[in-house]
Amino acid sequence: MGLALDEPKENDRTFEEDDLTFLVEEDLLNSCGAIKVDFIEAGYRSGFSITSTNPVGGGGGCSSGSCSSGSCGG
Repeated sequence: MGLALDEPKENDRTFEEDDLTFLVEEDLLNSCGAIKVDFIEAGYRSGFSITSTNPVGGGGGCSSGSCSSGSCGG
């Protein structure tokens, strides 16, 4: 699963947290289960961490704007 800017599509589920809106494809949500997105402060390595209840392999974490390693989808 990657983290990117996108417009809502018919098969997306929408989740809002504070001022952020997250879109997750329904099929991916069914495969992954609950998805958790965190922002980790680590100097130049700061970025997003994405984890899920049921990891499906590949992709998942984002750091400095590019996605790599993690636990949910690709």
